[in-house]
Order: sequence, then C-alpha cells, then structure tokens
Amino acid sequence: MSTVDLDIGGMTCASCAMRVEKKLNKLDGVTATVNYATEKARISVAGDVGTAQLIEAVESAGYTARVPQPEPQAEAAADPVRTLRDRLILSAVLSVPVIVLAMVPAWQFDYWQWLSLTLAAPVVLGAGFPFHQAAWTNLRHGAATMDTLISMGTLAALGWSVYALFWGTAGMPGMTHPFELTISRGGGAGDIYLEVAAGVTTFILAGRYFEARSKRRAGAALRALLELGAKEVSVLRDGVERRIPAADLAVGDLFVVRPGEKIATDGVVTEGASAVDRSMLTGESVPVEVSAGDDVAGATVNAHGRLVVRATRVGADTQLAQLAKLVEDAQNGKAEVQRLADRVSGIFVPIVIGLAVATLGFWLGTGGGAAAAFAAGVAVLIIACPCALGLATPTALLVGTGRGAQLGIIIKGPQVLESTRRVDTVVLDKTGTVTTGTMTLVEVVTAEGESEDEVLRLAGALEDASEHPIARAVADGARSRLGALPAVEGFRNVEGLGVQGVVDGRGLLAGRPRLLADWSVVLPPSLVVAMERAEGAGRTAVAVAWDGAARGVLVVADAVKPTSAAAIARLRGLGLTPILLTGDNEATARSVAREVGIGEVIAEVLPADKVDVVKRLQSEGKVVAMVGDGVNDAAALTQADLGLAMGTGTDVAIEASDLTLVRGDLNAAADAIRLARRTLSTIKGNLFWAFGYNVAALPLAAAGLLNPMLAGAAMAFSSVFVVSNSLRLRRFRAAA
Repeated sequence: MSTVDLDIGGMTCASCAMRVEKKLNKLDGVTATVNYATEKARISVAGDVGTAQLIEAVESAGYTARVPQPEPQAEAAADPVRTLRDRLILSAVLSVPVIVLAMVPAWQFDYWQWLSLTLAAPVVLGAGFPFHQAAWTNLRHGAATMDTLISMGTLAALGWSVYALFWGTAGMPGMTHPFELTISRGGGAGDIYLEVAAGVTTFILAGRYFEARSKRRAGAALRALLELGAKEVSVLRDGVERRIPAADLAVGDLFVVRPGEKIATDGVVTEGASAVDRSMLTGESVPVEVSAGDDVAGATVNAHGRLVVRATRVGADTQLAQLAKLVEDAQNGKAEVQRLADRVSGIFVPIVIGLAVATLGFWLGTGGGAAAAFAAGVAVLIIACPCALGLATPTALLVGTGRGAQLGIIIKGPQVLESTRRVDTVVLDKTGTVTTGTMTLVEVVTAEGESEDEVLRLAGALEDASEHPIARAVADGARSRLGALPAVEGFRNVEGLGVQGVVDGRGLLAGRPRLLADWSVVLPPSLVVAMERAEGAGRTAVAVAWDGAARGVLVVADAVKPTSAAAIARLRGLGLTPILLTGDNEATARSVAREVGIGEVIAEVLPADKVDVVKRLQSEGKVVAMVGDGVNDAAALTQADLGLAMGTGTDVAIEASDLTLVRGDLNAAADAIRLARRTLSTIKGNLFWAFGYNVAALPLAAAGLLNPMLAGAAMAFSSVFVVSNSLRLRRFRAAA
C-alpha cells in the first residue's frame, strides 16, 4: 500500500470534489479522499496504478492534477483570491449603475438602455467568464452544477436583452423600463434584463470571493510551523564557531546555543547546563533543566546558560518536522462541510433546466408565439438563478465575522460553522489557555518569627540576578509588591540546585532543600510541610535561607487566569463537557482542574498523543472542540471538529484553528461558539428562504404568469430579505 498526494485544480464547489473522488475510486485498488478546502487528494494505492494514471483519471473528469511542488513565488503570482477580488471589484463598479438605472425610471434618460448594455456585457462575459467556463467543462462531462444554472441564467438574460434591443422595441429612443410587479402574458420584446444578468454575476462573485479567501488559509498552519525553527546556527568546526544556515547542519555537527536562542535541531547536550523552555512542543509550563547527556529538541528555547549540542536528527526527522506532518495529516483527513446549495445542485439544476425547456416547448406547441415562449423560459431560468443563494452564506458570514472581530473573535470561514452546533465536548489545553502560561509568585510561607516582606525582599533581590524563569517570577513578584530591590554581591548560580549571593550584608541561599543542606541548613517542619503541599499541587517551591537558618518558602506556579472558572461554567451551560488536556505533570493538571471545575483530566501527553486523544473521543461518537494556544496544540486543533486558538498564543496554533480568540480570555470561547451557532442558524435560514422564493415562483414562471421583469424583482426582493436577515447578527452581544 502506497500513498500519493495530488494538488487538484479547477474545483469550484464541494460537488466537484465528490466527482473527482468518485472518478479516482473507480480505479482498481485505489482509495481516494479529495479535500475541497485544501484542493488536495490523498490516494492510497494497493495495486500497480501509477501516478500518471491517477492524474489522467482526474483530467478525464475535467480537472487538473499534479504532484505537490513547493512554488511559493508562483503561487503568489497566481493568487486566486486576488483574481476573484479584481473580478468582483470590476463587476460591482459596472453593475451598480445598471441596477440603479433599471430600478429608478426617473433616471432613465434617452438611450440609457444602450449604456446599460455597454456596462453589463463586460460583467457577464468578462467577470463571469469562470462560471461559463465551468459550465462548459461540466457539460462536456455530462454534469450540471450551480455554475451551469448561473451561466444559463445570466447568458439568457443578456441574450434576450440583446434581442430586445436590436430586433425588438427596447432599443428605441425614449424607452423607459417601469419597475412594477405586474403579471401579464406580454411578448417581452420591449423588455431588457441587463440588471438581472449583471446583478446575479456580481452577487455570485462576492460569494466565491469570501469562500476563496477563507480557503487560502488552509495551508498556513504548516508554513507557520516550519517558520518556528532557527534560521542560523553557530556551528563548531575545528574548535572555531561559524554562523551557517540551520538547513546546512548535518548529523554529528556540534553547535553552540546561547541564552535566549532557539536550539537549531534535535540533539544531545555535550557541554554546559541550562533550563530549556519546551512549552511550544510539550506544553510544560516549567522549563526543564538539562546538562551533558540530555536530549534537546529543535525550536525549543535555551533560557539561560551556554550549551554545546551534537545534532542527532536534522530536516524531516526532527520533532518539529514530525509535528508539521501531524498537522498536514489532520488537514487532509478533515472533510469539508458541504454547503446546502451544493448538495442539492445535482437535483435542483437539471430540474430547472428541464422545466425551462419544457416551458419553451409548451408555449411554442400551444401557439403562444416565440417571444412569449422565450420570455416564459427565461423567466424560469432567472427566478431559479441562485442570486439569494449566493448571498445567503457570505452576507451572514460577513456580518457575523465583523461582529465577532469587535468582540475579539475571528471566524475563518463558512466551513467552520456547522460543527459548532453539534459540538458536545470541549478539550482545553492548560498552559496559556486555562492558565496564564507564565510562572508567577503565588505564595510566601515564612518560618516562625520571620517577616514575609523581608523574606521576599531579600530573595527577590538575589533571584533578580538570575535569568531562570522561576527566578524571574520571584523577582517580578517581589518588585510588584515591594518596589525597588537592593543590589546583590557575589552572585553564583549552582547548576540544578539554585543560587547564592550576598544582599544587605547577609549571605543568602535560594533553591532546592539540597542546596541548603550543602550549607548545613535544615528546614523546620512548618516549611517542609509547605514545600510538600506546594509540590503535591504541582507547583514549584523555592527554599530561602540566610545567616545559617531557613527563613521561608516561595511558591511559584503557572497561575490560573481569573476568568477561567466562570468561562468553563458557561461552556457547560452551552451543553459542552470540558476535558483538561496537557503535557504537564498529573499533579499540576489535577490542581488546576479542581480550581476551575473540570472533572476529567488527561495529563503528560505529547503532541501526537493529543491528536490521538481527539481521535479517540471522535471515535466514541463525540463532536470535539479543542481550545489551545501552543505549537503543541496545532495538530490537535486541526484534527478537532472545531479548533479554537487563543490569540495570545503562537501563530501556528492560530493558523491551525477554525476560530481565533483575540482577547486571550477563555470567556471568548463561549462567546465564539454562541456567535458561530447564531451565524450558522442565520445562514440556514437564508438558504431556506432563498430556495423558498425560487421553488414557489417556478410554477408561476412556467405558467407564463411571471414575466422576466417580475422574476428579476422577486429575485431582488429575496436578496434584500437575505441581507436584512443577516444584518440582525449585528445585535449579537457577548455575555456579561
């Protein structure tokens, strides 16, 4: 069994992806999944079918296929979103005068109809060319989609208008075009429908533009993930440091990592000791102490101290590259939510075309005259042409996302919304999501007779000379409570144990109990209990001593955000079951879960395990939302039915998610789900009424009781209704 990935081109709707998938699956030994959002096909081949045969099968269905190739410059030059935007702008600029002139008889000057033709023709034939091209491609392969209906409707309206202008009476000087809702069996030779042709094209282009803009971001998570790695590295060659591109590192090379630098690739420490911040890969809130012989991962950050590392894995073998592969697999395995309009197009479009032809034949057969017959047939196509359908999704999405942005919620596209209604489980990353993600001083415990302020002042001054994250938490806590700190003399870092120095003439120790024991300082029972209690809750305790006696214990932890408990209660109120999922240790995770009211905890998991947990929950029938902020959450965010990224987190998590919470407040997660559900309800309501207008009016058009002008008016009214319904989303309010 081999796996082949192909880039698929030419797909315009979800039904196109279904056709490509069906064509590929007809080949012997082939199982294919085509993702419309990412425009990729992942194909498992069990037989001897080659890549050339797979590409040929896709092309025989009317689409293009190629083996993926990294071509960022070529892709930027042929940006489909920019092309669509340009077409939309051109179409809107030319269409507005046509629609206004048609709807306001008082502004219809002599020969206005010829100006309308001059403006509308480039819209229908130029800006709308992709619709006609797709319709022709589908026709050659015996298929019909919404593109077919759009093309036939707009070309019919334009064609009839040209006929009426050149061979009818519509081209006469002084001709006016009354906008009235009348039912008549008129011949139609004096009527033009240029506003219908131009308006439909513009509205549908707007829908395609908003869809394409959200699709463009599908691969951004991978690009952002790979950008995390170090770009340059100081490699040791013959004892001399040289700066080279990180991509040139080879297995076995020795390289130097200074404080604050990213580790260039996976390796083993050969010299030095430090603390390494691995939170982006593992979710651990506390940096891990490393020394000679310890493994380190690429893209993690050296907090303090100089390290010399021997590279053991480079390129595609590193943990970061494997994480990127997880995100890619999750993206390719995530089915695109198909729009209602695309799902019904296979039935709706052939019926409408058949009805239009039958109407034409009926009127010709009963002696109604060619003009009346053609008018009735065009009315059928125009009333069925999905103008309101084209507006249903983008207008609701535009208003909903605009309101969301005001509230600090970014919704990435219509494909996000459907899962929000069905979500029943919310998986929460701990570090940076439920907690602040930074070490904070949370408690000062003193020995009997000691002053809290004095212990904190002296310990803070000592730790202020250190670069370690725990030391920074103590120093920052002391400074925020007491102000300026005294100077330290004779500072020394005792690797793996703590720090020592002289403050205000007192010899201070701060660190592990073992450091104090080395100076024959014994912790009294009260401080031993305080340290055990802190460590039992997953926190870090720092013992402080001076002048030969233990004076206190400082407790440092990744503090819970003050809004987290209330936010989790609100998520429960939306019918969601919260689960805490973290790479941190069990004790820390349980402590945080108790504080915020979460019952189920899954701790000490690696990035791959997070994806497996989400998959397991999905296999149990649960619809899973994932909330996270780190690189380690990116693959799980993509695998989840709904991914929510904290905007205060990494770009990778944000790109991999479906919803971004800019405020960095977990309360925004509940607001985001409420807003997404409300937006989805609005879209479904819009689609229902848009279909309702079309279906109800089709019999009238076929009976000749609805001339094309009235059909255009009904279609315009349906569009106004859809837009008005969408605008109600502006009244959405975040919960207090």
